[in-house]
Amino acid sequence: MLTPLLPTPALAHASDRGHVLLLPTGYYIAGGAFAVAVSFLVLALLPPAALDNFWRRRLSLFTFGDASRTIISLLSFAGFALLIAAGLFGSRDPLSNPLPLVIWTLLWAGFTLLQGVFGDLWSWLNPWYGPWRVTVHVFGLRDDKAHPSRLPSLLGFWPAFVLFFAFAWFEMIDPAPDDPSRLALAAGLYWLVSFGAMLAFGYSDWSRRGEFLGIFFSMVARFAPFQREQGRLSLCWPGAKLLAAEPLPPSGIAFLLLALSSVSFDGLSKTFFWLGLSGVNPLEFPGRTALIGIGSVGLVLTFVLLALVFMLAVFLGQRLAGDAQPFEKAAGLLVWSIVPIALAYHIAHYLTVLLVDGQYALVAFSDPFGLGWNLFGTADRLVEAGVVAGAGSAWRLWNLQAGVIIGGHVLAVLVAHGLAARLHSQVSRAALSQLPLTLLMIAYTIFGLWLLATPTAG
Repeated sequence: MLTPLLPTPALAHASDRGHVLLLPTGYYIAGGAFAVAVSFLVLALLPPAALDNFWRRRLSLFTFGDASRTIISLLSFAGFALLIAAGLFGSRDPLSNPLPLVIWTLLWAGFTLLQGVFGDLWSWLNPWYGPWRVTVHVFGLRDDKAHPSRLPSLLGFWPAFVLFFAFAWFEMIDPAPDDPSRLALAAGLYWLVSFGAMLAFGYSDWSRRGEFLGIFFSMVARFAPFQREQGRLSLCWPGAKLLAAEPLPPSGIAFLLLALSSVSFDGLSKTFFWLGLSGVNPLEFPGRTALIGIGSVGLVLTFVLLALVFMLAVFLGQRLAGDAQPFEKAAGLLVWSIVPIALAYHIAHYLTVLLVDGQYALVAFSDPFGLGWNLFGTADRLVEAGVVAGAGSAWRLWNLQAGVIIGGHVLAVLVAHGLAARLHSQVSRAALSQLPLTLLMIAYTIFGLWLLATPTAG
């Protein structure tokens, strides 16, 4: 069984709370649903030309090349190797060892946000590109740019989907995903497997269809307001690049829906509601080991339910529009509207872990092997957990998280409307096709705000 050894990010989850929010959440939920509904109505009434001009606006910034990409990736690989060493030989405390803090907090929780704001930084920082270029040069291997694809096209994104599911399982279900040595073995094995696949199938093919972390980051980066084309960096509206995306195949649709369903289940799995359904007393939380079975089932069911509801919404939308567009094309194109929602849920879900465990990471960097070092002068820094504790902090955080979720859904409606215009030439048909999907987004807004407010355990 290799599943427990696959890499993933999961330290202390952002949804773990030591207090119960006593806020007028009904007003927030009603307001969020209303905002999403109104955005749909406004977009349905706007002239298509006005929206098209809105999305096309660009502000050119500057030009830069790829000359330093290999060097940056090699430095990233060196840092990754040091983190693996720290995981194997450093402190056993996940809040003192830099490996869990970097992977779960800085990479998974924090870097996703950077991708959504600044674009595809991961293509420069990933720890495979540099070593792959060096290996190809030293051993005279063929460069995949000059040869046809070696990864069977029938596989689509399914290799990435399987690895992403294993990643999610390890993060949410495995009993000890933040154990430094266990995580070091998992991360090291994943690097070796991915590097071997890049040598076998080509770097471009595997990084685009097999290496799940890079694929997830590249999809999120399409939302970013920064766009780089032919070496020139420009500024555009958030989500504008999603409108130019090609329809995803079924495997790509499944991958994007998994990105949303997994973080949704991560929040749901800790609620008193879910634990009650599992026969667990939330006030006597038995630990992750006792919930492996029910958690695994829940992770699968959440994905299946979201996939079925999304497909139904697209199908009903096509029927309402009365246009003979292929269902697979419509689903593959409209699924890109999930990206703003997935990004919003990710930010809201992991916000507190980033604020608190990010401070632990600063401390751990100064003493990565637990030897009493103080390399950067931060080893004695006090962690201010009060940033997420107390009534005042809870109120500010919840408002910020709620605003992010509502904003993500409103932007998703905006993107979906633009994508529908590519499918249906008539404005009325495009608007009708979006009605079921908008209802789904309203329901998911309500669900997301409820997740933020409901009591959790564990």
